[in-house]
Amino acid sequence: MRFAVSLLLVMIATLPAAAEDLGEQARMDLGRQVFTEIAQPQCALCHTLADADASGEIGPVLDQLRPDYDRVKKAVVDGIGPMQPNKVLSDEEVDAVAHYVSSVTAKE
Repeated sequence: MRFAVSLLLVMIATLPAAAEDLGEQARMDLGRQVFTEIAQPQCALCHTLADADASGEIGPVLDQLRPDYDRVKKAVVDGIGPMQPNKVLSDEEVDAVAHYVSSVTAKE
């Protein structure tokens, strides 16, 4: 009986972490999808980003630039240089792509 109770307590203790991991993975997946498919034009057409298998030649190489979350979000929302301000992405999609780009380039 003690073993079952202990096991149950361990399982309950790990649920929030598992749920956060699922949330994190979903956020990263959405961010990658925004980068490669959803944004119009797609970010991958202009930017190089190894994690997304993108080799654009117009915008900066994001793997080298390593922008933080705020820098990516500002560029997406306000535009920069030839990059036009966002007019189609939801707040959730903007958050996801900023999180994705800043996360994968921080690992390089």
